[in-house]
Amino acid sequence: MTKTGALIAFEGLDQSGKETQAKRLLARVRNAGRPAELVAFPDRDTAIGQEIERGLRGQREYRADTMQLLYIANRYEWRPAIERMLASGHVVICDRYLASSIAYGEAQGLDPRWLFETQRFLPQPDLTVLLDIAPATAVERKRVNRDRYESDLDLLARVRASYHRQALGDRWQRVDGERPPDVVERDVLASVIRQLALP
Repeated sequence: MTKTGALIAFEGLDQSGKETQAKRLLARVRNAGRPAELVAFPDRDTAIGQEIERGLRGQREYRADTMQLLYIANRYEWRPAIERMLASGHVVICDRYLASSIAYGEAQGLDPRWLFETQRFLPQPDLTVLLDIAPATAVERKRVNRDRYESDLDLLARVRASYHRQALGDRWQRVDGERPPDVVERDVLASVIRQLALP
């Protein structure tokens, strides 16, 4: 399938501003006259997504590899729709995508190469934006109702380290997410314009 659109993924710890920046970019691209869609992962509206939620809330006891396979399967559910949107020229913006499984899985002792290979047949991002914040900032921004990942500062530190390693690769942009949203948005837009020639 020939891809004429672009896929942009936002990654980072919870409370790093991914949803905010994804929505702002969506509005900016649409205002410039380009068709665009936002997809947030995990998609909790599917049966797999609902099972993920049960695992996050402690209602199911899954090993780390099983949880990541659920996350990955949730993305494969979206594969046909994402491929159709890209083929028709849409900009697809993802709030979390492939790198999340690598970061969180690696932080729990899983092989990052296995996590990468398991997702090899999913549409690959043209640009991944890492909104980088410290684990302590994530906790400060969300003091209550944290899930099992959000409550483990040591885990979050390892997740952040994996993101930093991944962000050394091509088609990544690391942005300081500790700053006000308007300042972060400016840097995000500069990265998108520079790397993808989008408005």
